[in-house]
Amino acid sequence: MIHKAVRNIYPKATTVAGDMVSDITCRDADGNSITIDQALLDTEVTRIQAEYDAQEYARNRKAEYDALNQLEMQYDDEEDGTTTWKDAIAAIKTKYPKG
Repeated sequence: MIHKAVRNIYPKATTVAGDMVSDITCRDADGNSITIDQALLDTEVTRIQAEYDAQEYARNRKAEYDALNQLEMQYDDEEDGTTTWKDAIAAIKTKYPKG
């Protein structure tokens, strides 16, 4: 996430090194060092983290949707006149509501 933040702020950075916000160094294509604005980097990391956190419900829903055999459920519902698939989808949406 830190490397993504650096690349968002400094698009000319071709090399980014370090694993902690305070240890990041980067260089451009010519090997010149790029001075990092720590406050700007902290803000961008916070923004990216908030964006990621806001999509947790979607990641959780996808994991459960993927576990369903949805096409077979839809076929069976059509044949049997049931709503098993719709009920399963509704239950997942209720379990993981949008933020």
